[in-house]
Amino acid sequence: MGRKRGAGTCDAAAGCCLCYTSGMNRIAVIGAGAWGTALALAARRAGRDVLLWARDPALAEAIGRSGQNRAYLPGIAIDPAIRATADAAALGAAEALLLAVPAQHVRALLALLGGHLPPGAPLVLCAKGIERDSLMLPAEVAAGLEPGRPLAVLSGPSFAAEVAAGLPTAVTVAAVDPALAQLLVTALGSAELRPYASGDPVGVGIGGALKNVLAIACGIVIGRGLGDNARAALIARGLAELVRLGLAKGAKPATLMGLAGLGDLALTCTSRQSRNLGLGIALGEGRSLAEALAGQRGVVEGAFSAAAAVALARRHGVAMPISEAVDAILNRGASIGTTIARLLARPLRPEDEGWAMEPPAGIG
Repeated sequence: MGRKRGAGTCDAAAGCCLCYTSGMNRIAVIGAGAWGTALALAARRAGRDVLLWARDPALAEAIGRSGQNRAYLPGIAIDPAIRATADAAALGAAEALLLAVPAQHVRALLALLGGHLPPGAPLVLCAKGIERDSLMLPAEVAAGLEPGRPLAVLSGPSFAAEVAAGLPTAVTVAAVDPALAQLLVTALGSAELRPYASGDPVGVGIGGALKNVLAIACGIVIGRGLGDNARAALIARGLAELVRLGLAKGAKPATLMGLAGLGDLALTCTSRQSRNLGLGIALGEGRSLAEALAGQRGVVEGAFSAAAAVALARRHGVAMPISEAVDAILNRGASIGTTIARLLARPLRPEDEGWAMEPPAGIG
């Protein structure tokens, strides 16, 4: 028999398990770093009852005591109605779960918390990256560990500090089920945070992962003093790489040219708030990778996703020379000067070569 779910019905006998509640008032944010804290504040501004879960009990206690997350978002007041806790059992009352941890930690954290997550509650993946060993997007990792759970992806041009401060921000919320995407948009939307619904979680995930790698390349251009012309060219050609890989994975062109693709790429490649851009600048200025990472606050996702992005591109037969250059510099000891020279010596080709805005044959 079908059970009510959003705007439709769920036939459990047919293997459909998208059985979420029509209301999403109780939201749990898993991960109390800068991004998780910002999302908790945004959900609270939208009028939700918010739980912020931290793996570190000391961090949860400090947030509750001080009314700030001084470790990750100093100076931002946290609404006292947001409950910070390290008790995994508290997640059981949530009607929606926002997972805001680095992409490389998604698998381990879901394995740790799996027994505490309320059955049927949608899980929204808010990480941007590609898992190094499996070459999976965070939503693909979650689908394997939580079969049957409704899944969505949230991404877009959104620095945590600005979201936390209540500055205007637009993001994409994508789910295969349009009813789920719309419910999440309604639950999270406010005057400060404008979510746009999408039916393309793959495209949103690819955009979030690739823009980090490309931002490192842009940072190297800045650090080497190569000029604004070079940076603009790199952004445009980087977008071509992002589109090629996205289409090969079955993404929709409109998604890749929207908030989670071009929008996030533009932000991350132009603002010095970006940790990925900052890493690239440090490398371009001559610092070692260890030195550059030591000066970063929080995880630099592009440093961990570069090799995975290149391996995924090769799996799909996609050319991504800029991403390959970043991977070579980060992971294979390649000289920045030599790598740039090789990029500039590539044969001149038509601009639209290999960048069809229609999916390759065999991909719907």
